[in-house]
Amino acid sequence: MIIRLPFHRSLLIRRCLFGLTILCALSTLPCPSASAGPALSINPDQQFDFADRYFSKGKYLEAIGEYERFIYFFPEDQRVTQAKFNIGRAYFQSRRFKNAIRAFESIIEEHLGESLSPSDLTTGSYFMISKCHLRRGAPGPAIVTLRNLLALSDDPNVRDEAYYRIGWIHVETAAWEKARSYFSQISLKNRDKYRVEILSAELSNSHEIPKKSPRVAGMFSILPGAGYLYCGRYKDALIAFLLNGGLAYAAYEAFEHDSHAIGGLIAVVEMGFYTGNIYGSVSSAHKHNQSKATRFIENLKKNTKLRVSKDSEDTTFALSLEYAF
Repeated sequence: MIIRLPFHRSLLIRRCLFGLTILCALSTLPCPSASAGPALSINPDQQFDFADRYFSKGKYLEAIGEYERFIYFFPEDQRVTQAKFNIGRAYFQSRRFKNAIRAFESIIEEHLGESLSPSDLTTGSYFMISKCHLRRGAPGPAIVTLRNLLALSDDPNVRDEAYYRIGWIHVETAAWEKARSYFSQISLKNRDKYRVEILSAELSNSHEIPKKSPRVAGMFSILPGAGYLYCGRYKDALIAFLLNGGLAYAAYEAFEHDSHAIGGLIAVVEMGFYTGNIYGSVSSAHKHNQSKATRFIENLKKNTKLRVSKDSEDTTFALSLEYAF
């Protein structure tokens, strides 16, 4: 005897049987908690060392990510500030100076009111911010940052370091007297360390740097080529003299033969070259002075400058001084 159920009831029964089959299959699967391996744990020492390895290999963006992970998972660890400082260093090494400045500024903001010592990371942040501004070609903000450090710190070693750095910024911009002024403020106990006496003696020779007056060069160039001759650019002087003389003579000849249109055109062209002769002479004087000042600065660095830098083998802030021979 065959019992036929209504269509909707037979469909309902098939669905129930299918659901029971799925439940039975799932019940035979192993329990995840019973078969899974041990849970992955993050060790603060291993995480910090992992970030350091990326940094030491020059993989600065990866290092930044790992230091940030360390800060996120271990916010109470005593190395959190060091990790933030290393993030700033990594941005600096990757030439992302604005990001580096923000990273170092965050350290300063978190430690406002605390004493500043030479080995303090907040002190290091001030020095690094100044260095970032210099790399961006902004000596003004670099000096302001170091002056802020001078206003906040009573430690003579920190202050002497700031005076020394400001002095060299002024040297780089050929502000000789300002440089001498800051070098002279270094304390007596550190004057030998920073070679203050040698620096002062060398800077006293800055008035002997050969200079050319841009005004005199411009006045001499009234006679085409004379301004270049004054600046020691003999080939340019000869070319300017011949070119301007030739064009002036051509214009004269054109007017003499009643070729006024051609003469006028040549005269306009000559006026352009004549003006260029004056401008070029003044520019040559500026370039001459800049070249001589640059050479003086390079010799000063070679003979006297100390390299103040972080120890590349240590991720804690430390100053290392080396004589530049």
